Amino acid sequence: MAFKIINKDVRTAARTGLLETKNGMIETPVFMPVGTIGTVKSLSPFEIYDEGFKIMLSNTYHLFLRPGTDVIEKFGSLRNFTGYKGSILTDSGGFQIFSLAKFAKIKDEGVEFMSHIDGETHFFTPERVIEIQQTLDSDIMMQLDVFSGPGAKREKAEKDLETTLRWAEKSIAAKNAGEDVRPTAESKTAAKNGRLLFLITQGNFFEDLREKSARIMSGMDADGYAIGGLAVGETKETMLKMLEIAASNLPENKPRYLMGVGTPSDIVNAVSLGVDMFDCVLPTRNARNGFVFTSRGTVNIKNSLYKSETLPIDPECGCFCCKNFSAAYVRHAFMSREIFAQRLLTAHNLHFYQNLILRIRRSIENGSFYDFSKNYSSLF
Repeated sequence: MAFKIINKDVRTAARTGLLETKNGMIETPVFMPVGTIGTVKSLSPFEIYDEGFKIMLSNTYHLFLRPGTDVIEKFGSLRNFTGYKGSILTDSGGFQIFSLAKFAKIKDEGVEFMSHIDGETHFFTPERVIEIQQTLDSDIMMQLDVFSGPGAKREKAEKDLETTLRWAEKSIAAKNAGEDVRPTAESKTAAKNGRLLFLITQGNFFEDLREKSARIMSGMDADGYAIGGLAVGETKETMLKMLEIAASNLPENKPRYLMGVGTPSDIVNAVSLGVDMFDCVLPTRNARNGFVFTSRGTVNIKNSLYKSETLPIDPECGCFCCKNFSAAYVRHAFMSREIFAQRLLTAHNLHFYQNLILRIRRSIENGSFYDFSKNYSSLF
């Protein structure tokens, strides 16, 4: 079994667990920094790992376009190419195809799209996406899915869901066909020896479609299940309602992954609904724009309030930035457009997220998660 639940909260659906991948054990709940092209912007893979992040996310669409799978294949794996010591989950690129590519034409067998880099036309099938991720040697692969987008009519959402369900079956077949689960001297389990495949539930913002997607995919016996298509402009109430429906209809004994979400309070709320895994560009993107997560809430380092501040950005934080530099110095470096400032703020925000995850795990373990969750969301 690749996933084992360790603790359950008695008042919510929150739980802690262990997810076994071929490159290590992952404690859940877990937040995955986004290294879209194999690098988390401004930080080294060693800094990410040393901060405690034992798994990061990269993107199949972007890596396929640049540097190309032929380059990565020469190194044996994306992990070898980047030098990252942890596990890697690769998103299938479905969201990027529909949000970045110059056009995307869905067909029964796959999707045709033009690269946002050079305009070259490509065609992704569910099988081809699995093949690419096998070349990347991802610890966790994601199926190709169809992202309907906000404002989609029910007819389109239904059609896109049916396509996603068909592609899920094809993805499982492709993964099984290419999987080598023969035990080695170092590994006696299929989980360590093989790659995991997560399916992606969709359904837009229609409650019955969200339930249908989760229910049908639950019967496909994947290694884990993701919840996609949320946090794309809908209200928090709608997002949480769709999330609750999806999560409650997914297998309890498999990891649940909420894609692309979110704020600290989003993570706390999602954990309470039984979600185990998260990724989001928010901490790193916000850092590059001067927005910092602190124990007092989110602050803007550009604010003149910090021009002469002798204290750290967050006196309660133990990150490298806050242990060594004043808010005034960091603001000065940021306003001077020094790359070092972006590195400091990115390291700080990721430390904040990692600390949040550790606090969530501890509160579930000691039975205080319900109180923690109710007291937390007001800040963010």
